[in-house]
Amino acid sequence: MQSHIREIIGDRGALAFPDFMELSLYDPEHGYYAGEPRQVGRCGDFFTSVSVGPLFGKLLARRFLRWHRENSVTGRWRILECGAHDGTLCADILEEIASLDPAAFAGLGYAISEPLPRLRRAQQEKLAGFPEKIRHCEGSAELEDDPLPGIIFGNELLDALPFHVVRRENGAWAECLVANAPEGGFCWEQRQPVLDPALRSALAAIGDDFPDGYRTEVRTLFGGFLHGLRRCLTHGLMIWADYGFERVDYYHPQRVEGTLRTFSKHRAAGNPLENPGGIDITAHVDFTAVIEAAAAQGAIVGCFRSQGSWLTEVAREWLLGQEGAPDAAAIRQFQTLTHPAHLGADFHILELILNPT
Repeated sequence: MQSHIREIIGDRGALAFPDFMELSLYDPEHGYYAGEPRQVGRCGDFFTSVSVGPLFGKLLARRFLRWHRENSVTGRWRILECGAHDGTLCADILEEIASLDPAAFAGLGYAISEPLPRLRRAQQEKLAGFPEKIRHCEGSAELEDDPLPGIIFGNELLDALPFHVVRRENGAWAECLVANAPEGGFCWEQRQPVLDPALRSALAAIGDDFPDGYRTEVRTLFGGFLHGLRRCLTHGLMIWADYGFERVDYYHPQRVEGTLRTFSKHRAAGNPLENPGGIDITAHVDFTAVIEAAAAQGAIVGCFRSQGSWLTEVAREWLLGQEGAPDAAAIRQFQTLTHPAHLGADFHILELILNPT
């Protein structure tokens, strides 16, 4: 992968970090996510809410069914999952919906947007028990000709979307590009002033009251990403689960090195240039930017809460059902998902209401 990217840089010049990240993570042959889907879980590179066990999917299913019931949906409806990995979360959700509400299950079409062939094959294998229920597509555009009421969601997807890296130099912002290092590998190359119009606009919203040497990350693609997905529904919800902050906390003057991290074998590091294709590259989510991009398309914030608080509310009926004969394994999963010392505080849930088009 390294030689492939060095060749591209040799032809084009230094790459903006979103382009480097796109190649490193999503190249169909050599990208990190194009490999065998073993990155998640105790034996992989990172641990997610899905790794805890099936309860996360079961509680999501209950939230989806609550929306279905409150909106008196009849007939066909859709769930679109983005970033489904190997299909485990999808299987947990479908099994719970089928168990709790067979009528809603009968009308449901579950779509998975997945551009990488190897992940699509893994999902098809995992979900072989639902042959008539799943629709795999390379992108959400394949669903635009048949919009339905429903829900679009993703678990730890937004943090994997490409982002720019910027740094304060001489009292102004500079964009950090990826260049070929003379001795091999890659190095940072700074471009000042910032030329990209979308990045300039995003930086204006962040402000400039930061010291020289301050480095951070900026995503400029939320608008286009959400717009493409929105066209798949007539109305419904978007639900995003991820780690991140509101803008005022994200771009705090004391967060001088930003949130860019790499992960491999559960070890976090900070240099995304050292092993492209072999490590995960991520940064926290600026949820204010997501909300602004959604609002520009007419969406309304339903809630923005910690995962612990959100899941506790969603699980209210399930928790009452545990009285008297608790499922010890499921209770342990719930504690891991919601406790502030585990996943409950670091992760947040953003619900966006999509009104009828």
